[in-house]
Amino acid sequence: MSLPKVVKIKQHFTGPAVADIDEKVAEEFAKTEIAERVKPGMSIAITAGSRGIANIAKIIRAAANEVKKRGGHPFIVPSMGSHGGATAEGQIEVLESLGVTEEYCGAEIRSSMEVEEIGVTEAGIKVYMDKIAYESDGVILVNRIKAHTDFSANIESGLMKVASIGLGNHKQAQAIHTLGVVGIRDHMPLVAEEVFKSGKILMGIGIVENAFEDTAEIEVIPVEKIKEREEALLNFSKSLMPKLPVDKIDVLFVDEIGKNYSGTGMDTNVIGRLRILNTKEPETPQIDYIITSDLSEASHGNALGIGLADLTTKRFFDKIDYKKMNENVITSTFLKRASVPIVLESDRAAIETALRGSWGKKAEEIRFMRIPNTLHLEELYVSESLLPEVEKLDNVEVIGQLKEMEFDGEGYFNGF
Repeated sequence: MSLPKVVKIKQHFTGPAVADIDEKVAEEFAKTEIAERVKPGMSIAITAGSRGIANIAKIIRAAANEVKKRGGHPFIVPSMGSHGGATAEGQIEVLESLGVTEEYCGAEIRSSMEVEEIGVTEAGIKVYMDKIAYESDGVILVNRIKAHTDFSANIESGLMKVASIGLGNHKQAQAIHTLGVVGIRDHMPLVAEEVFKSGKILMGIGIVENAFEDTAEIEVIPVEKIKEREEALLNFSKSLMPKLPVDKIDVLFVDEIGKNYSGTGMDTNVIGRLRILNTKEPETPQIDYIITSDLSEASHGNALGIGLADLTTKRFFDKIDYKKMNENVITSTFLKRASVPIVLESDRAAIETALRGSWGKKAEEIRFMRIPNTLHLEELYVSESLLPEVEKLDNVEVIGQLKEMEFDGEGYFNGF
């Protein structure tokens, strides 16, 4: 079968970047409203989630150092709900894969799935906190603030999410996710507010990333101002988000998906798919077929997000750890996101199948795009039919020559 020719392009994004992580964190801790919150002798828990956040290990290390400067004793507590197979050992493994280790950060990792029940919301949702964190003298929340992959609201993914679902471990994740989108959109912030009332949270370190997956902003926020500042930082984050250069695509080929790229494996804001029961799909972008070629090593077999695709490869299929994936998706209740699509022998076979399903379009007419993942969208490939369209965009540069798709002996793409 004839395949469309492709050319490599580069999107030029703009946005600020933090030049020196240690210096920025030190400046933030020196603010009057922050400086004296850590007192000598205090045992301070610093949260660490499962997301592939730029410079996360550096930021946690810098925070730990600031605690030490003030005579405190920092330690790291995994705060990722049900991720890592919902086990203490699995969550340490996830952190280590992100570079968050005791040796690098200079702080012990204390992991447990045990929780303390600390309250209940007005709607009757029980509120839990990691037992180890609860027994500390104070907690510093750390998380990236960004658009959520399931809904749009004033509070989405950020410090309030890690305070509730993250710090509440598997039990809190279940309590909130059992209610579906309503749970994470409406009840998650209320649970976080109850956590704040416990008096255990000292501050939050809000991180915003630019379109290059680099740290654009770090702000240390006193607990009483977290909600207000998170709303503002969320809007800032959305203004920096990368996106695909066109909205109408016949076939989108994604080299790799995984938890290190998005909580859903693929960022739903990028691909325009939610696949949540009784929830309307986004209007853009419009993509007929999505192919996922491989699963990231950092996902440790958790293939959540495979259900957002229409086709995949045997290579991907063979890497799935169903126990980890099922634990995650069943907790979330968004079951369609773990539905395994058509499995083909190779990249080429998957592309050919998608073209057959494009109902008679010639190769030169196919609107094809290839991206490395949904987090890194600076360099990508587009088909010859898309070339005239993207050449008109001010932020796009054509950096290659139009050529045939190149595969190895097993039918998989040769690099990127």
